[in-house]
Amino acid sequence: MKKYEQVAQTLSEQIAGGIYKMGDRLPSVRHLSGQLGVSISTVQEAYLLLEQRGLTEVRPKSGHFVTRQQQRLLDLPSTQAYSAHPKETSTWAKVFHVLYQTETADALYLGRAVPNLSLGTLKPLQRSLASLTRRGELRGLSYDYIFGCDELRKQITRLAVDSGCNLSSDEVIITSGCQEALASSLRALTQPGDTVIVDSPSFYGSLQAIEACGLKVLELPTHPEQGISLDAMELALEQWPVKACLITPTFNNPLGYTMPDERKARLVELLARFDTPLIEDDIYGDLAYDTPRPRTLKSFDKEGRVILCSSFSKSLAPGLRVGWVAPGRYASRVMHMKYISSMSSATLPQLAVADFISRGGYDRHLKKVRSVYKRGRDYLLEWVTRYFPEGTRASNPRGGYLLWVELPETVNSMALTTAAMEQGIGVAPGELFSSTGKYTHHIRINYADCPTAKMEKGVKMLGEIAATMDQSA
Repeated sequence: MKKYEQVAQTLSEQIAGGIYKMGDRLPSVRHLSGQLGVSISTVQEAYLLLEQRGLTEVRPKSGHFVTRQQQRLLDLPSTQAYSAHPKETSTWAKVFHVLYQTETADALYLGRAVPNLSLGTLKPLQRSLASLTRRGELRGLSYDYIFGCDELRKQITRLAVDSGCNLSSDEVIITSGCQEALASSLRALTQPGDTVIVDSPSFYGSLQAIEACGLKVLELPTHPEQGISLDAMELALEQWPVKACLITPTFNNPLGYTMPDERKARLVELLARFDTPLIEDDIYGDLAYDTPRPRTLKSFDKEGRVILCSSFSKSLAPGLRVGWVAPGRYASRVMHMKYISSMSSATLPQLAVADFISRGGYDRHLKKVRSVYKRGRDYLLEWVTRYFPEGTRASNPRGGYLLWVELPETVNSMALTTAAMEQGIGVAPGELFSSTGKYTHHIRINYADCPTAKMEKGVKMLGEIAATMDQSA
């Protein structure tokens, strides 16, 4: 073992033994050099090795800090049983109740899937918006083409290469966020009463789009690491006249899984065999903690059967309302649904995002948020381990900023949500993510702004409320 490897091994053992805990600052390079009697370059190599292993991170002008524990303390969420029959969904009342609670300035909203908006890497985007406004270009105040401005569509095709997709700008339609892309795709593929397959748990925005279209849902069992069950998918396609599938295979909301490439390829082959279209929600795909960025299902599709939907709402800012869809063979129908929904999307944000990407701002921002979100995940997992009742399970996402937490069965997530809101803490109860009333003891937590003392205090209070419910059951 080389000298720097020995130094790295010593520090790794100290981290594992709890001498240095998550968030602790490690000794300076110069101090450790003198302490161990090794050269500065040896310590620098050791710290680089620890960083590559994901044990430490460098904070500008601050030093080296511990990022995570060496072993996972929480089990993954369990895979839920599912109903073998398509069912109508009617969950809007619950969604409305949770989403539109009275807002207060000092409340801690942990249930909303909103990115970190305080990072300095967003300032160039703000300047682009301000510059376009100051120049007074009339184009920004007028309708653009129904399929969106050329500048942005070209940039999206460039970004899509990282996900394995070779798209032309003519294949991309700009939408008002990913929600419009999903809803337009559903309306293009289905009629009221049709059946749609979803992963379970599933994003409640998708379920609301399905409910609004008058469709039936077939929720399939989903593994917290491998994704939707392909065996269950095959059985469902054999048994039911499924008109479409709608899943989030990469950094899934809320479960956090990413389907391995071989499973993505098998899923696309399975859909081709049954001639079934699939709507892919890839809104978190750019937020991978590690490189390379995962491939999309669309990248395995050779027949235009996969409709790829995404947005900059989760990677940049939701207020931009800039999303997009690559509809493949269903382009004409999706375009028609987009037209009757909103005609064309707002021009000014499209131009600003296109400018931001072209100047390298998006790549710089992604590099920053990926490290921020990974660090936030590690802190939140440690807090949940420390403060939540025994028997709690949690996901282990490798991208995005959402954690799916399974509490003991005695804890009702809707009751927990109500009690937490009385203390100024908002979370997303698990029942929102199912059309069949499952996940009654699950919650989703956002860690985009983690770590802060306020958030740790809020997570601790959540754990205390949950523990009280668990003991009183």
